[in-house]
Amino acid sequence: MPTILLATDADWILDEVDAALSDGDTTVFRVREGIDVLQAIEQISPELVILDEQIGNMGGIAACMAIRNAESVDRIPITAVLLLLDRAHDVFLARRCEADGFVVKPFDSIRLRRAASALLAGEAFEDSIAGIGGSDIMAEPEPEPAFDPADDAAVVDAADAAEPDLPVQV
Repeated sequence: MPTILLATDADWILDEVDAALSDGDTTVFRVREGIDVLQAIEQISPELVILDEQIGNMGGIAACMAIRNAESVDRIPITAVLLLLDRAHDVFLARRCEADGFVVKPFDSIRLRRAASALLAGEAFEDSIAGIGGSDIMAEPEPEPAFDPADDAAVVDAADAAEPDLPVQV
C-alpha cells in the first residue's frame, strides 16, 4: 500500500491529488507548510512526496533541497519527490534541487497518475508540457558551490520553532 505525503496549502491541489491518487491501496497525508515535510517523512515514511512549488514559509524547491540534504546524512530514507511546478520555465529549478519528477500546473489526473506511477516504480518523470518553451529552459544550470547552512541567516533552530501539526491523513 503506497503512502504519499502531499505538501500544499492550496485546498484545490489537495482535492486534485486526492481524487487522482487515492484508492483502496493508497494513503495520502498532507502538511500545509514546507518546513513540516522532514518531520512528516520521519513519522510516516512515505514512498512518494509531492511538493507544491509555492507553499507557506518554505516552498517546494527548498523543501526538496532539505529532503536531499537529510537523505545525504542518513537522517531520512531516500524518498521519491514529485514537484508541482507553477510554470514550464521552473524546470531547471526542479532539476537543480534533484526532484525525481515534475508536473506543470494546471495538471490533470492522468498526468499526475503517470508521474506518481513512474516515481513509485523507481523511474524519473518529466512532464512533456514543460518542453513548450523551447530547449533553452531544459538546459542544465551551471553548478554552484555546496550549500552551507551556517551561511544562511534565515536558519531557525528546531527548538525555537513552533510545534507543527503533523501529518494529517486525507
